[in-house]
Amino acid sequence: MRILETDNWSLVLPPEWRAEQDDEGVLISDRDGVGCLEITALVAASGAVAAADVHAMAGDSPPLQQLTLAGHRAWYREVDEQDTALREWYVGAGAVLLYVTYSCAAEHRGLDAAAVDEILDTLRVSAVS
Repeated sequence: MRILETDNWSLVLPPEWRAEQDDEGVLISDRDGVGCLEITALVAASGAVAAADVHAMAGDSPPLQQLTLAGHRAWYREVDEQDTALREWYVGAGAVLLYVTYSCAAEHRGLDAAAVDEILDTLRVSAVS
């Protein structure tokens, strides 16, 4: 296990998963290539991220479920787009909002679900204020 760390967040990455970072965010995938996890950090110019900000960004369909992810306030939904299964999380901590997606072919839905959930359970967000 190794720690993947950025300016705004960190998580523990299992050995079979690899990460690539660019200006847009971080792309994480495992060796079997079933799907990929992507994390993009947005930082508010002032104040903390509010639920209204998340809903404005996410839109209304399908609706978001509020939950706690690794101790952070978060919102979640699953979306089907053509032949792709998509899981989306919006994770807020202070002025930081993480947009996290996991996508795979619809036929592979659920194959990496437990591994992705375990990875995201290690997520720590640096709450910029």
